[in-house]
Amino acid sequence: MNYRDHRLLLISNSTQHGRHYLDHAEAEIRSLLGPSARVLFVPYALYDRDAYAEIARTRFEAMGYACDSIHRAPDPRKAVENAGALFIGGGNTFRLLKALYESRLLEPIRARVASGMPYTGASAGTVVTCPTIRTTNDMPIVEPPSLTALGLVWFQINCHYLDPDPNSKFMGETREVRLKEFHEENELAVVGLREGDFLRVEKGTVTLKGSFGARIFRRGEAPAEVPVGSVLDGYVTAVAR
Repeated sequence: MNYRDHRLLLISNSTQHGRHYLDHAEAEIRSLLGPSARVLFVPYALYDRDAYAEIARTRFEAMGYACDSIHRAPDPRKAVENAGALFIGGGNTFRLLKALYESRLLEPIRARVASGMPYTGASAGTVVTCPTIRTTNDMPIVEPPSLTALGLVWFQINCHYLDPDPNSKFMGETREVRLKEFHEENELAVVGLREGDFLRVEKGTVTLKGSFGARIFRRGEAPAEVPVGSVLDGYVTAVAR
C-alpha cells in the first residue's frame, strides 16, 4: 500500500481526564479537516449507536462541522465513497472490526483514505488503522472474521498505554509485559500511545503530538521513550530482529 496520500489523526483516547469529549484533540482535528469538511461518523464500537451518534454530532457541530452517522445511511458503502472526512470512535475493537467486515467497509475506507480523505480515529478507531488489532486492550466480546484490520499504517498501536507502577500491588501482567509477549510471536513495531497523545500521519511521516511522550516497542530491543514532537519514522519502519 502507498501511504503517501494518507491523512490521519490517530487519538489514543476520546476524553481526557478533567475535560470533555475530544476537547484535547480539537485543534488537531481542525487542522486535519480544514474549515468546511462534512464528517461521516462510524459508531460501530459501541452498542447504543443512536446515543453515540448524538454525542459525536453535538461535538462536531460545536466545532463547526456537519456530522452524519453511517448507521443511519441506506447504503453504508456509498456513504463512505461520498464522505468528505471519516471519524471512527472508540469502544470495543472486536465489535468495531466485526461490524466493518459485516458491512463490507474495509476496502471502501482503504480506497477513500488512499485518495486523500481525512481520517480521524479515537481508541478502537485508532487501533483498526493498524495491520491487525492484536495490540488492542479489549476483550473479544464478539468474533470478527479475522484480526486483520484496515492497514492504513504500517505498524501497531496500543492506545491508553499505561506505564508500570512500581508501587502497585497488582500482580498481573503490565501493559509492557503484554507488548513484549506480542513480540514473542510478531515483528511489527508497536507505539504505546499514552492518554492525551495522538499521531498525525501525513505524506508518509508519523509525528507524535499531544501532552506526553510515547513508548516504542520493537522486537529484540529495549522499549524506547520518545518525546512529543518526535517524528517516529525511524522507529516504526525498520523491523528489529
